[in-house]
Amino acid sequence: MPVPGSTPTDFIHSEEFLAGLQRRQFRLSVTCAASFLSLLLALPLLNYFAPEIMARPVAGFPFTWLLLGVLFFPLVWLIAWIFIRRSIELERREAELARSKRSNVA
Repeated sequence: MPVPGSTPTDFIHSEEFLAGLQRRQFRLSVTCAASFLSLLLALPLLNYFAPEIMARPVAGFPFTWLLLGVLFFPLVWLIAWIFIRRSIELERREAELARSKRSNVA
């Protein structure tokens, strides 16, 4: 169904524009999700393969507890911050592309 007031050559409402934006957003989402899952799976793997390092006390706590209790949440926040920053940048670039395509058509 066409958008009211748009023309068939309106790049902003085209399937090409939306598919490109969705593809880049999906790639960013998968990258961030893979980073989170890697972080989540790293702790048990480190405990299994390097128990002597993970059991070493740091500030009175085992290193595992330090990673899980103190460093895990800031790392998750960092992944979220990177996702938001890059998502906004993607949308900004797409808006510039749409404006340049619109001015080329006009």
